[in-house]
Order: sequence, then structure tokens, then C-alpha cells
Amino acid sequence: MANHKSALKRIRNSEVKRLRNRYQHKTTRSAMKKLLSTSEKKEAEELFSSVVSMIDKLAKKNIIHNNKAANLKSNMAKHVASL
Repeated sequence: MANHKSALKRIRNSEVKRLRNRYQHKTTRSAMKKLLSTSEKKEAEELFSSVVSMIDKLAKKNIIHNNKAANLKSNMAKHVASL
């Protein structure tokens, strides 16, 4: 157990951040699955911009690596282009 007030605060903050990161990551993954499952071009293009934005936010906050974000966006773009 932590012995200092600052360590206790760090534990609380870390847990809040962990839950927020987990929620944002899961929401983004769900949106990506929804995009990949669509078969209509117009709907996919609308979803694509929001999904790319979500991926960029995850990369900016270091929840996912920048290269992984680039790979995900590339795969989403390929899917949308193939419709």
C-alpha cells in the first residue's frame, strides 16, 4: 500500500485514466467493426471520417501507437474505396 498522499492520488488518477482510455479504445473498435461491416458506400464514407478522427485521438493520447493508427486508417480507407 502507498505511504504518501501523492502516491495515493497517483493511484486514483491512474485508475480514472485507465477506465477512460479503455472506454475510448473500445468505442473506437466498435466503430471500426461497424464501418467494416457496412456494404453501402455513402454510409461507409460518413462513418469513415468519424472513425479516422477517433483513431487520431487515440494516437495523439498515446493509447495506440502512431504507426498502428496509420495502419488502421489505411485498412479503413481500402475498405471504403473497394465498395
